[in-house]
Amino acid sequence: MFKKVVGVADPNIVARSHLQKIHNIPDDRLYDDWTKITAQDKFADAVIISTPDHLHRDPAVACAVAGYHILLEKPMATTEQGCRDIVEACTLNSIILSVCHVLRHYPPMSKIKELIDSGAVGDVVNIQHIEQVGFWHFAHSFVRGNWCCEDKSTFSLLAKCCHDVDLLSWWMSKYKCTGVSSFGSLSHFRKENKPPGSATRCLDCKIEKDCCYSAKKLYLNMYEKSHWSSTLSFYSYIEYCKSMGISDWPVSVICHEPSIDSITKALQNGPYGRCVYDSDNDVCDNQVVSLRFFGGHTATLTMVAFTESVCKRIVRVFGTKGEINLNAKGEVQLYDFLSQQTIDVGIDFPSSASVRRSVMGHDIADFCLIDNFVHAVAMKDPSIVPASPKEILSTHLLVFEAEKARRENRVICFDE
Repeated sequence: MFKKVVGVADPNIVARSHLQKIHNIPDDRLYDDWTKITAQDKFADAVIISTPDHLHRDPAVACAVAGYHILLEKPMATTEQGCRDIVEACTLNSIILSVCHVLRHYPPMSKIKELIDSGAVGDVVNIQHIEQVGFWHFAHSFVRGNWCCEDKSTFSLLAKCCHDVDLLSWWMSKYKCTGVSSFGSLSHFRKENKPPGSATRCLDCKIEKDCCYSAKKLYLNMYEKSHWSSTLSFYSYIEYCKSMGISDWPVSVICHEPSIDSITKALQNGPYGRCVYDSDNDVCDNQVVSLRFFGGHTATLTMVAFTESVCKRIVRVFGTKGEINLNAKGEVQLYDFLSQQTIDVGIDFPSSASVRRSVMGHDIADFCLIDNFVHAVAMKDPSIVPASPKEILSTHLLVFEAEKARRENRVICFDE
């Protein structure tokens, strides 16, 4: 089993120092560039690659060639060829690859897979899956933030929902996907929707108090704990993050060492202080993907920004003998057509006593993901990872095809 973190590469000295302190990493194992690691002899069993999306391909390929097993943040890469290159490098060098499709490791999602495979609802005819991004989270990440523009990162379906498409493929693995279509757009966060009298920056805006996307509310007032009450979803989510050991998020994204002064300066001068209707964002704020499977089975994914819930999924599975429902609270119910009874399905979560707070994100799925990867590497058994590199590649390629279908306004058919 892994004993410790033995090195870190990050251009941010604050992040490097933070990890060094937590894990007692020696100075000679601190790097400001990942290439300095692959340029020397291998000194660890595995690497975690969490670079920005568009910078996944090169370190993943280099680390695979160097013999490191890889836990790779999603998406695998931002181009089809980049994804293929990573899988090829891992295959040729016998590398265990786990891509952070955390939803496969979320116990309620695993339970749905178990129910489907057991035949509890008969043959699955249709699945409806909704990804609720969250109104302020989308503004933070996909309007003002790191994922706002395709040329800086990638399209929102790949960045946000590649593991949702993976889930649908996993649940419907009994059937081959034969076609995909998609509709979506940047419908709201556009310059033509900018309110009269508003300013370019929230701190200069006369109508900021009436705007739910206000950067002042999101960053300054949240940090001061003086605006939205703890009963509202925004503040509650921030408190949830803190309870998980993720302190100062999301303000830690806009400045390395948050304070009232540093946050104010960031909002005055940086991208996070811009009006959401006056930014350079170009990614979809809503998108629907329809998948057709052999035999006429179907599934739909809806990704939408405008929700109270943040990154919570709603799922309905319709089978010939019953249906499965997952609500935003992570509760699963099974309705049986024969008995006409609704059953509350028990979910097996890891004991909270065995899980460190720092890896309890995604409702404990982060812990399950990392624990799974550690065991796979320790046992030298790639089959422990729930999805093979080939399988992960196929679902990524399906996401690229869905986006192509949206752009070209057509149904893309695959060989049956």
